[in-house]
Amino acid sequence: MPVTPSIWSPLRQPAFRGLWFSGAVFFIGSGMQSMAAAWLMVELTGSSFLAALVQTAVFLPMFLLALPAGVLADTTDRQRLISGALIALVGASFLLAALVLLGWGGPASVLFLVFVCGCCTAVLTPAWNSSVIDPVPREEWAQAITVISIAYNAARAIGPTLAGLVFARLGAGWVFAFTVITTVVMWQSIRRWPPRPHPPSRLPPERLWGGTLSGLRFAWHSRIVLAQLVRVMAYSAAGSALWALLPVIAQRQLNAGAEGFGLLMGCMGSGAVLVGLVVGTLRARFGLDAIVAAACVVFSAVMLLAAWVQTPWLIYGAMMCGGAAWMAAMSTFNSATQASAPPWVRSRAVALHIVASLGAFAMGSAFWGAVSDVTSLSAALSAAAVLMAAGLLLARPMPLRMGEQQEVTQAQPWEDLFVAAEPNPEAGPVAVELGYRILAGQDRAFLDAIAQLKAHRRRDGATFWRVYKDLGEPSRYVERFIVSSWADYLHQRARSTVADQALETEVRQFLQPGEGVPMSHYIAER
Repeated sequence: MPVTPSIWSPLRQPAFRGLWFSGAVFFIGSGMQSMAAAWLMVELTGSSFLAALVQTAVFLPMFLLALPAGVLADTTDRQRLISGALIALVGASFLLAALVLLGWGGPASVLFLVFVCGCCTAVLTPAWNSSVIDPVPREEWAQAITVISIAYNAARAIGPTLAGLVFARLGAGWVFAFTVITTVVMWQSIRRWPPRPHPPSRLPPERLWGGTLSGLRFAWHSRIVLAQLVRVMAYSAAGSALWALLPVIAQRQLNAGAEGFGLLMGCMGSGAVLVGLVVGTLRARFGLDAIVAAACVVFSAVMLLAAWVQTPWLIYGAMMCGGAAWMAAMSTFNSATQASAPPWVRSRAVALHIVASLGAFAMGSAFWGAVSDVTSLSAALSAAAVLMAAGLLLARPMPLRMGEQQEVTQAQPWEDLFVAAEPNPEAGPVAVELGYRILAGQDRAFLDAIAQLKAHRRRDGATFWRVYKDLGEPSRYVERFIVSSWADYLHQRARSTVADQALETEVRQFLQPGEGVPMSHYIAER
């Protein structure tokens, strides 16, 4: 049995260690900013809805910008992309701190600048997430992602707790000022350990819109990635209620101030850190679906307890369990998504994970805040708990698993491309036909086998796919698919994986002795 690498193995790589540490500092600053903004909104307005809307302002930009940012991360210089976003983030954070320190920061300006900071974070996140594990061998990616999750959740413990102390003694402005420093630390680390450049390619570069469509097409036609995205969306939408309503829980259930709110978030972060030390072992022993199912049950119980119990020590203890459940589920979703995407689309897969999880989180935060204002805190949390438990029903139709090596390793095309004249990259649509003369009596088995090619043709770029039977020669079939342009077709050829070629080998076993698979290309003229 192969030995599972230690969770700390990735930290032996100096570049990963440096990026991980600076990321942890950055996460602490982000946690401090979110906590201070949410509590400042409570003090300024007393509204549950506006307090929850801070979470929306933080995470909605992920829903809007993460996928285009993922395309840019896959197709442009990641160092320039990350550095530019961090410089803009420094400017927005500095302005937020200055306005609040001068007493000019009202609810609208705070929400707007938090939203701008969220936009900057959304732009840099896919590039940073895909590049931080570059120095780590692929077999240690799951451990690296878990270590990053530990840093993120430790920051959720340290950041809000520290922010609560600073807020209570110095005010929100100095909390925001500290986030400027943490962003500069992140920027310096990217300058010292820049991301690995993309491998050189002779293919035409993907444009933003085309690259966005490619990422969406990949996720829709990759059953393993689609299952992960749907499951994380459902989990985040229900679980966002607890995170968004934490300041209201602190105020109404515990009669606590900023320090109590910071301690609540600190407890959730502490639970996440503790489970992060063992979640890799638990995943290896029980499997991905069992971990996520247990997390759903625990998180539902925590929301019910927070809804109806007012005993402080019991609520603080429950928050540690809730943080542990959140960490176990989210790190499992994240690891599975990154391990299931080939290099050409890995940043976009990360971006889609962000869109699914944080987009649902942002919209869920606003929804549960509104429900709490219209009904009550207890009713909102109870409804969210029921919805979280209902997510268990997704396990059967959409099981979770890690991608295998052959599913993400790109392979050389079967045949060289022979055309009389190379079309313009933008010319198209392009129709491709492959002919198969198969053994007598094997029609049904052949059709079952070739049907499996549909998903990977569509996943890698085809907009249409179908198999036809030759009426003049019953043993001959034609596979036909259409790609939007010649450039997209070249990209599609380059995206085929070792697992895809194994499927094609299975299809070719039905060919008559001595027969090949002739390929013809057609380009639209009218």
